[in-house]
Amino acid sequence: MSVLGIVAFAVGLLFSIGFHEFGHFFWARKFGMRVPQFFVGFGPTVFSRRRGETEFGIKAVPLGGYIRIVGMIPPAEEGESKRATRMRSFIAEVRGQALNDVLPTDGDRVFYKKPWWQRVIVMFAGPFHNLVLAVVFFAVVLVGLGTSVITTQVDQVPACVLPAGASSDADCTTPVTADGQVCEAGTAGCALAQQSPAAAAGLLPGDTIVAIEGQQLDPTAYDSWSVVQEAIRSHPDQPVAITIDRGGEQRDLTVTPIANTVYTDATGQDTMTAGYVGIAPASGFARQPISAVPGYFGMVVSQSVQKLVQIPERVPQLFRAAFLGEQRDPNGPIGVVGVGRLSGEYFALTQVTALQKLSIFLSLLASVNMVLFLFNLVPIYPLDGGHVAGALYEKARSTVARWRGRPDPGPFDIARLMPVAYVVAGLFLVLSGMLFVADIVNPITLQ
Repeated sequence: MSVLGIVAFAVGLLFSIGFHEFGHFFWARKFGMRVPQFFVGFGPTVFSRRRGETEFGIKAVPLGGYIRIVGMIPPAEEGESKRATRMRSFIAEVRGQALNDVLPTDGDRVFYKKPWWQRVIVMFAGPFHNLVLAVVFFAVVLVGLGTSVITTQVDQVPACVLPAGASSDADCTTPVTADGQVCEAGTAGCALAQQSPAAAAGLLPGDTIVAIEGQQLDPTAYDSWSVVQEAIRSHPDQPVAITIDRGGEQRDLTVTPIANTVYTDATGQDTMTAGYVGIAPASGFARQPISAVPGYFGMVVSQSVQKLVQIPERVPQLFRAAFLGEQRDPNGPIGVVGVGRLSGEYFALTQVTALQKLSIFLSLLASVNMVLFLFNLVPIYPLDGGHVAGALYEKARSTVARWRGRPDPGPFDIARLMPVAYVVAGLFLVLSGMLFVADIVNPITLQ
């Protein structure tokens, strides 16, 4: 089952990459561009077949893909300096290699001769296909299969609130100091731990919170527990009205969260004061209504953007985990090898149903497609977003020139960004290498 999970993820990843490239390919052909190659993967060719003017194939390393559109780089602009420098020589070499693909019969079929809006559509179509897959997969998971959720059913209610750092032999009947150490009753600073607000309010394991502060809750909705958390965290030392279902009977209770110092995020640097009542929710697995898809998808997009933005600051920890033996940050970046490993581990679990395995598998693929969509739209060459930004800049430059009564400056010379492209590609390869090493020697696991 573990091997099946890994293979299934690899096939799903190849399909996602191929569908991304098909987005580029379809619109390039739609607008009359010549596309001599369509490959999934990199490295040595495993299989290829020519259909019409395009060679389709699969390469040995399934970590990407590409289509080759003729004329991605335009000829040198008129008036360009001929003074030889190392950078100009490099750009000229890259331009020459690209223009070698252009045949005399291509005419206006080359990429750079097409209108700016056609080039934007061609380059945006690839990431857009990943977005479509992400939406479809998440919708199937939420509405058709069901997804793991944190319910509003109370699983645990501690009798008291033990201080952070409490010793292992401390309990609610044993006097402790402010730092959690067991002490002799009657001595200064020694007292029984404070009763938890949940226990004081009469909450019991098995109770289901069906409303909080007047807001009705669906116990198995994906966001209901977040509503409960926010209401509790935002009301330190203030009463909170809750309605519970206990054995089919609804009861109104009032709980007063105590003030607690917590970290604002996973970095563990900044803190804030938040309410705490002392309840642990039960997990569940449930389908969601179709109306929940937009909100759930918006949450995923927001979280994905935050994760992408955080990657640079998490690279040092990733390096230490990969090469210095430091414990891997479970909230840090993970590569496709690591995600494939997680897929295999989940498939091997015996305590989850086949439906749950299929749900988590499609959720993983949906998340990967979401990352591919967002990452490829970063406006940096050679990513798709860089080409889109170049075409938009060309249109803006042309519009400004028209307003000033000047001639159209022509296609934007993206060859000038090749040094940037090599730096970006180099950084991406370094990050991919670190992720590969870390996923092998110090992987993130379900445990």
